[in-house]
Amino acid sequence: MHIDQTYLILSLVVFLALAFDFINGFHDTANAIATTVSTRALKPRVAILLASAMNFVGAILFTGVAKTIGGKVADPLKIEHGVEVVIAALIAAIAWNLITWWFGIPSSSSHALIGSLAGAVISAEGWDGINASGFKDIVKALIFSPLIAFTIGFIVMWILKKVFANFSPHKLNKGFRTGQIATAMLQSFAHGTNDAQKAMGIIVFALMAAKVQETDDVPLWVKISAALAMALGTSIGGYKIIKTMGTKIFKIEPINGFAADVTSYAVIMTATMQHFPVSSTHVITSSILGVGSAKRFSSVKWGVAGKIIMSWIITIPISSLVAALIFQIIKAIFL
Repeated sequence: MHIDQTYLILSLVVFLALAFDFINGFHDTANAIATTVSTRALKPRVAILLASAMNFVGAILFTGVAKTIGGKVADPLKIEHGVEVVIAALIAAIAWNLITWWFGIPSSSSHALIGSLAGAVISAEGWDGINASGFKDIVKALIFSPLIAFTIGFIVMWILKKVFANFSPHKLNKGFRTGQIATAMLQSFAHGTNDAQKAMGIIVFALMAAKVQETDDVPLWVKISAALAMALGTSIGGYKIIKTMGTKIFKIEPINGFAADVTSYAVIMTATMQHFPVSSTHVITSSILGVGSAKRFSSVKWGVAGKIIMSWIITIPISSLVAALIFQIIKAIFL
């Protein structure tokens, strides 16, 4: 491939990766601030701007998850058409994100991207192209993190219920509403440390596949551009998903929002420190479900929860198939 052509195709990869990050921002902003907005701890616009700033800070400070995405699903140095694989993966992931956003379904950008990357790699190289142990570790983290978040959310809410059982509801709501401002900031920061890394990782994957760099180190320009794209997307916000997360699962009060936010922050940051990509959508939704179950099991609208869980189950298979098909189309036309 001619050097000018290589950089032209890489420019397309960077554009698509940043578009994915931007969409991830407005798709997932809702998750980080839904409980804060629904309890009126913050006005939507203020909450979104706060989340935007904290997402940017989180994205700049960490790169471990980016390295996992860049090299654990597959080895970019061993894939013949690695850049085209990344293009197919990004188109599929963006399409799935936009479809689920349009219908207000809090599906996972992480599942969409990892499923799409795996599907495109398999389409290009066969099953041997996948790094089985690395991919298995990623999928385990994606599966177990919601279960852990549900359990911790339940325990945290149960403890808070016992501790504050005799407090006046008015004072309790006022105190926890203030606390939610801090937890929304922490949760948005955690979102940046994990979710913005995915676009960084996919750009690094493409740079390595194109032989522009040999290591999985994340260049500064990649960090800054991905952090900015995530922050800009966050500043637009996803009101449809805020409505689902903040009102349709169960009626959230400030103490419940606080419990869910603390849980989500703890689970996402733990995953970030271990360099595991997790779905902030799944973690936050599971935290809310766990908290709601501890508050009163019957108060959770399990029908809505069931639809959300179904979207989780189908995201990786569907995005994989779409990415595999897109790669074959690219191959037939351009390769």
